[in-house]
Amino acid sequence: MVKKFQYTSVHKNFGMALDRLTQWSTNPWRRYSLYLIIFLIGFFFGSSLGMINGALAFMDPVGAFFVVVFIEVLVRLRRNLTGSKTSFFVLHVIDMARIGLLYGLFLEGFKLL
Repeated sequence: MVKKFQYTSVHKNFGMALDRLTQWSTNPWRRYSLYLIIFLIGFFFGSSLGMINGALAFMDPVGAFFVVVFIEVLVRLRRNLTGSKTSFFVLHVIDMARIGLLYGLFLEGFKLL
């Protein structure tokens, strides 16, 4: 027997968060600033992952494996969302996070050369 969720204010607020964020980002300046923030957060995680793995030099293959798996999950998630009727906003956010992460990793790799 399947129980239905109660329609509480918490469910309403968190359930509609993506819709409200999409509506908030109809202004192009807000949308581009949000894309830039997501890109910089991805860049921060990419550079910190490269720095931590480079400093420890203990689990480089394991760290690289997890980064490749994470990026592959983002690519497959984007491919699945492209066919469905989702907004382009979610696709662009996923792309900016992935590009920022890869850019941070490449920059850390070029520092080590």
